[in-house]
Amino acid sequence: MSHEHASPSSAGDRLSLQADCTNCFGLCCVALPFTASADFAADKAAGQPCTNLQADFRCGIHAHLREKGFPGCVVFDCFGAGQKVSQTTFGGRDWRRAPHTARQMFDVFPVMRQLHELLWYLSQALELPQARPVHGDLRRALEDIDRLTRGSAETLAEVDAAALRHDVSDLLLRASELVRAEVPGRKKNHRGADLIGARLKGADLRGANLRGAYLIAADLRCADLRRADVIGVDFRDADLSGADLTGSIFCTQSQLNAAKGDAATTLPPELTRPAHWRT
Repeated sequence: MSHEHASPSSAGDRLSLQADCTNCFGLCCVALPFTASADFAADKAAGQPCTNLQADFRCGIHAHLREKGFPGCVVFDCFGAGQKVSQTTFGGRDWRRAPHTARQMFDVFPVMRQLHELLWYLSQALELPQARPVHGDLRRALEDIDRLTRGSAETLAEVDAAALRHDVSDLLLRASELVRAEVPGRKKNHRGADLIGARLKGADLRGANLRGAYLIAADLRCADLRRADVIGVDFRDADLSGADLTGSIFCTQSQLNAAKGDAATTLPPELTRPAHWRT
């Protein structure tokens, strides 16, 4: 049975790009490897089911992942790739009842995840009115990638996701520049910067280019991140208490889930305040 959602080719429709674990065969808990660290309490090889995965493909410790030493699972987001592979690519056949599909399914999932992440960014860029000059290119890229996600497992296995990322990154940067150009004054450029543990309390980062920056454990309390480009920023354990992320570009739920914050943190309307943040 297919649980196909509407195509994300219409700006604003991201339902198909949100994880729906009830229609997934626990692929993130099986296909992906993880190493014992601050993010995961144990080692697990790719293709090996996590010991916490139950027979119904649900996580046995889902409500207690942080306390049990699995914060990495909390912040992971497949952008809807899990249910797409489970219900569309493999037509609802799960890897337990059809073990001959397992290896191919596990190989395809990481590819689909990358494609869905690109779709998420493209769909967000199409909602930016300032980026209208590149909307045509953005829409064509979105439709091409969306078409790929509906192909066969064999077709997906041959996708060069790295090349697609490169092309889409250039488009997204053009969209970002158009948005940030409206912010008055000189904007900070911290693209790819090592800002681990940086003291940025109250910093004016409006319209800043933070693409791919490492802001792990940074103090961003009360920082102004309005219209800052935060694509790929590592916010793990960064303190966003009281920070203003209104209109921040390409911010994802998983980035917020990895950070710290409080009731005074202002978020883009499409994102949700993480449950572990202070009230």
